[in-house]
Amino acid sequence: MGNREDLLAGARRAILERGVAKVTARDIAAEAGVSLAAIGYHFGSKDELVTAALLESVGDGIGDGMEAIVGETAALPMLDGFAQLWDRIPTVFAENREALLASLENTVRVLRDADGARALGDAAEQGYQGIAEQLRASHPELDDAQVQAVAKLDFALVQSLGIMWLMNPQSLPSGAELALAVTALARD
Repeated sequence: MGNREDLLAGARRAILERGVAKVTARDIAAEAGVSLAAIGYHFGSKDELVTAALLESVGDGIGDGMEAIVGETAALPMLDGFAQLWDRIPTVFAENREALLASLENTVRVLRDADGARALGDAAEQGYQGIAEQLRASHPELDDAQVQAVAKLDFALVQSLGIMWLMNPQSLPSGAELALAVTALARD
């Protein structure tokens, strides 16, 4: 690994151990085994490094978990796969609890800055485009507008359900309830 990758890995470890608010640039550099100056060189600031590390961590953990479930349920009728995704997502949240919590903490910090808010908006766009790619591969029968709509719905649900899960894991609607809501909305 190079310094950039070492910094991302070190930042993830330090953040998960100390939290976003308490982690220092020195903590990250020490955890990564690189100089403090490497943070500025590769990321511009500690805050930008923290955001990059969390986007990667949450994207890998939760994004890969979602992708696996969508792939495993691709042969099912679309609504059944949707229900299974949301029934199984609490396990993905549990496996990524600390990263999810740190990401939420960082999101609030970043949104206070206009440039940071734009960067998170760009990351959200990349997030649902990643979901759209998986949907295209798993459900080639969907047209592009449908893929985009389902990807945006899935992205919105994973964001909001992740917050709800952090507050109370038992508060989440079941996959069957979400599927029922979707079918109810589709009725004339």
